[in-house]
Amino acid sequence: MPGFGDDPRIWIVGLAPAAHGANRTGRMFTGDRSGDWLFASLNRVGLAALATSTSRDDGQSLRGVRITAAVHCAPPGNAPTTEERRECASWLGQELRIVEPVVRVMVALGGVAWSAVTGALRDAGWQVPRVRFGHGARAEATSSSGRPVTLLASYHPSQQNTFTGRLTEPMLDDVLRQAGDLASG
Repeated sequence: MPGFGDDPRIWIVGLAPAAHGANRTGRMFTGDRSGDWLFASLNRVGLAALATSTSRDDGQSLRGVRITAAVHCAPPGNAPTTEERRECASWLGQELRIVEPVVRVMVALGGVAWSAVTGALRDAGWQVPRVRFGHGARAEATSSSGRPVTLLASYHPSQQNTFTGRLTEPMLDDVLRQAGDLASG
């Protein structure tokens, strides 16, 4: 599943395409409940044109954001194995090369995405401090050319997190608003 979005000053990395969402629609976080949460939040903080994303031709556009996943194919049982993560690491590395020239903020949605992003950065020669994943975690990474990039973490907007209240709309809005502020500042 390819990434979605141009002019990526903010790079959002999720877990994997959902079998009944992105895998069906052909666009990341599109057509599933996690995407409903993500796009509604992106819209509330001014980073997406629409509050929903239902299909590839719905008119949705992102403002300075690119969305991708740590694992680029829908994993069986919606939980990627260690082997699947390892196999997909090269795809994330390719996405990193796309965003590297302009990205200012990276947002990892979930612990798997946090590990994948920090691993991809280290593999590409970036200096990345060891910061434990948790909602609101923040780290300052430095590209191989010496350019600083901020890493932000959020719980993934999965039903397991949103139905239980582990992730609320204000919590997700806060992280994405921080990303927008940092990217434009």
